[in-house]
Amino acid sequence: MLSRYHPVVAAESSGQLTMLLQRLSLRAGLPPSPRTQRTTIFPRLAKALTQVGLARAKSNSFTHRGELRKAKRIVVKLGSAVVTRGDECGLALGRLASVVEQVAMLQNQGREMMIVTSGAVAFGKQRLRHEILLSQSVRQALHSGQNQIKDMSVPVFEARACAAAGQSGLMALYEAMFTQYSTCTAQVLVTNLDFHDDQKRWNLNSTLQELLRMNIVPIINTNDAVVPPPEPNSDLQGVNVGKGTGGTEGQEQGREVISIKDNDSLAARLAVEMKADLLIALSDVEGLYDSPPGTDDAKLIDIFYPGDQLSITYGTKSRVGIGGMEAKVKAALWALQGGTSVVIANGTHPKVTGHVITDIVEGKKVGTFFSEVKPAGPTVEQQTEMARNSGRTLAALHPEQRGEIIRHLANLLVEKKEEILAANKMDMDIAVNAGQLSSALLNRLSLSPAKLNSLAIGLRQIALASRDSVGRVLRRTRVAHNLELEQITVPIGVLLVIFEARPDCLPQVSALAIASGNALLAKGGKEAANTNRILLELTQEALDIHWVKEAVQLVSTREEVEDLCRLDEMIDLIIPRGSSQLVKNIQSAAKGIPVLGHSEGICHVYIDSEAAIDKAIKIVRDSKCDYPAACNAMETLLVHRDILRTPLFDQIIDMLRTEQVKIHAGPRFASNLTFSPSEVKSLRTEYGDLECCIEVVDSMQEAIDHIHRYGSSHTDVIVTENEDTAERFLQQLDSACVFWNVSSRFADGYRFGLGAEVGISTARIHARGPVGLEGLLTTKWVLRGDGHTAADFSEQGTMEYLHENLPVTQPQPRQIAAQSEE
Repeated sequence: MLSRYHPVVAAESSGQLTMLLQRLSLRAGLPPSPRTQRTTIFPRLAKALTQVGLARAKSNSFTHRGELRKAKRIVVKLGSAVVTRGDECGLALGRLASVVEQVAMLQNQGREMMIVTSGAVAFGKQRLRHEILLSQSVRQALHSGQNQIKDMSVPVFEARACAAAGQSGLMALYEAMFTQYSTCTAQVLVTNLDFHDDQKRWNLNSTLQELLRMNIVPIINTNDAVVPPPEPNSDLQGVNVGKGTGGTEGQEQGREVISIKDNDSLAARLAVEMKADLLIALSDVEGLYDSPPGTDDAKLIDIFYPGDQLSITYGTKSRVGIGGMEAKVKAALWALQGGTSVVIANGTHPKVTGHVITDIVEGKKVGTFFSEVKPAGPTVEQQTEMARNSGRTLAALHPEQRGEIIRHLANLLVEKKEEILAANKMDMDIAVNAGQLSSALLNRLSLSPAKLNSLAIGLRQIALASRDSVGRVLRRTRVAHNLELEQITVPIGVLLVIFEARPDCLPQVSALAIASGNALLAKGGKEAANTNRILLELTQEALDIHWVKEAVQLVSTREEVEDLCRLDEMIDLIIPRGSSQLVKNIQSAAKGIPVLGHSEGICHVYIDSEAAIDKAIKIVRDSKCDYPAACNAMETLLVHRDILRTPLFDQIIDMLRTEQVKIHAGPRFASNLTFSPSEVKSLRTEYGDLECCIEVVDSMQEAIDHIHRYGSSHTDVIVTENEDTAERFLQQLDSACVFWNVSSRFADGYRFGLGAEVGISTARIHARGPVGLEGLLTTKWVLRGDGHTAADFSEQGTMEYLHENLPVTQPQPRQIAAQSEE
């Protein structure tokens, strides 16, 4: 049956194949015998099926990393630098074990895995070296005595002999490792001729198909024991078959094929032949760089397109192997042309080796991804670079110019109100029809004329404050005569703000970034895509009045949040705005970038035994019911034991029931009731809805201890008429915001007079509480001298330190207000 020769043929029924072969024989004027079919008809059919198969495969390459999760058939190519040790004699067993574990895991998920491996030469060299040393030591021990063993020399081994000695051991090692994961393997050795002979080629294809069908991982390698010496400079030169190249003329007439001279070319050819979805090529570099790695300004290329190869400068090849990055790129482009997606990544880095393959399959930003489809817009790396460059110009503007940009944006929010609300209605309709957002998230997604007016007012406050932000002198010191030091405020750099279904966040953080001279990279939730798009257009329109349009960028590509958090060389601060889970994920992913924010908003209101009834009811209602989804909403109500079974407590319960707040009882509260509400599962819960927990405490100090144990250091409130009790609460409680007789909802940058906020921070350094303009600034030191040197202040020097504090003059608030009115 021809079904064993080709996967396309295998998909057809035997009856259809028989009819097809008979028709081809009759048309050619040949007898329809089995011999004729095998010797004459088969090559013609193979050629046609190959062209059809390649055409089908070519349309299936993935265009984005996120699609790699769909990869079913995967080829993993292990370069010599990955498999071998640093001394090139023996295998890197630790790396090999981690690769085997990942491949076995993917295989057990139902994927079809194939490995193209190097390492036979290195393993054979180790074995031969050991045998030679052992043999020499025995001979010298017998003839010359033990004192001569130190002078033994190891000969230079011929590579083919090493491969012959190492193949069996390498395969035995793979088999032993995969056995630990109940995975079976099979060895396949190939040469270039196996791809240029029709019969051998289809036999190879049939063998691999059958192995994959039986859930066996093929371990494939070039048969280095018989191959001719490598030609590193021509191993991947395309050969046009239509010019009479050996026996391939009847195979792929006129198509450029790849010559199998190393494992890069082998992996590429094999991936295309087997119609693999993905080829992962692991080497000892992070991926493809725009210039040789290690040189100044060399940048890792995230996505490589076929037309970009002319802009690449290649360096030297790795310490082992015969390819090099240029060979890998040529092989990758050839595979991509044949319909297989390719990722080149580092398989030797100790921090990533254990999950590099699975990370690639999960679509994470690892190595260089080869894609045929170039997106219309810039990459996120390019957006970040544009934002940084434009942000530096923004920071250099006069404060009045930055304020003018923000005022213009505030005006646009009002003038373009109808367009903004129309876009927001589209987002709301999509979200409601999808039915996947909670009522709390729908409230955040929704915009209204009142919200836009409030936004505009807040932006004007920010514009006013921006006059005294960047370049403000905080400290002046006369270090010595004619040597003066200043500490001044400067922007942080590039901010990455990630927010979910809350489009009002975009103009807020944009205004704060503009006022503080920072560049902004914003990543909004897909739920607000239409609203975010119009808000970005208005923001960039305002920026363009002073030619800094690119200082604010919106990431609209399908970048994973975790991938954005890895841009530690481009982003200076991450500010998450969203659910506690989003914040936790970002804090976990951002290893090298500081994160400003809070993971939870578990806010408490404590009703003291001396609380006033009217104030208590009013504050509890507002803290819980005004906006239950807000991070500053009350989640736990603490009540002093003395007010249980009093009119105050009864009125609070009646109010909560009227507001349809679901009550959960804390353990101590539940023990005081005969019929209690459902007992709380955890006292450390952020409900984000019309729900809250009620718990009983015996004193103000016990309330503080409870908050320290179960709170999130966000915002906590005491309601009491006793000033001493209140002051002790305010002083002793360690939260970002601590209030007395005030609703927790006042923990907000707008209500604090900051104009707006980028978030509320519960961190201990830099900024805490609602973070407005001040929280987006850092400082730098400016020293002005007149030829001073450190040697001038040594024991033999002629100068001495003064360290005198000098007065700092700042613009008066009245002057700022007057300028603003103008």
